[in-house]
Amino acid sequence: MRRSKEETTETIRKLISVARTHFNKYGYADTALEAIVLEADLTRGAVYHHFRNKKELFRIVLEDVQREVAERVEREASTSEDVWQQLYLGCRAFIMAAVEEQRKRIMLIDGPSILGWEVWREMDKKHSMRLLKGQLEIMQNEGFFRNTPLDATTYFISGGLNELALWLANESEQLKASEEIMKMLTVFLEGFNQRTMHS
Repeated sequence: MRRSKEETTETIRKLISVARTHFNKYGYADTALEAIVLEADLTRGAVYHHFRNKKELFRIVLEDVQREVAERVEREASTSEDVWQQLYLGCRAFIMAAVEEQRKRIMLIDGPSILGWEVWREMDKKHSMRLLKGQLEIMQNEGFFRNTPLDATTYFISGGLNELALWLANESEQLKASEEIMKMLTVFLEGFNQRTMHS
């Protein structure tokens, strides 16, 4: 039984890995399930045993990408002891991780258009937005923007980060655009860099 479970886990992991490479390289529309099956050295039946169709496989791949971005956000934010700096580093990490070549197409281009914004937003809420809200809650408890509604602030910042990532992903002059984004991010988040009431 254990061996069977391990084999199943390995099959799914392999499928997701191969599918992610194909979705990233060719885009959702031009990715053929048959090509994924062939490269993963599996039968079409094995794929359908785990995933109903290409769209469901893509959804799992996007979830994997969203999780990866959230891990990057958490990792980079934790390099500082300062709560405001953690917020800045986390926001910066989200944008830069989302636009990297191994994620950009899946997360920012095909993700919203294939699965719809509602599905995309729910994934974002589960991963990166959850971390953002947690950080803002920590800051609020320490006296930052004490009178600002937490949920509204979370959605406000998260929405801005998503739009910035989308803009950067489609910009031809990536370096210039990323420099502008980081300058703007510093100025914007500086507004949160003050305690309104000491704990």
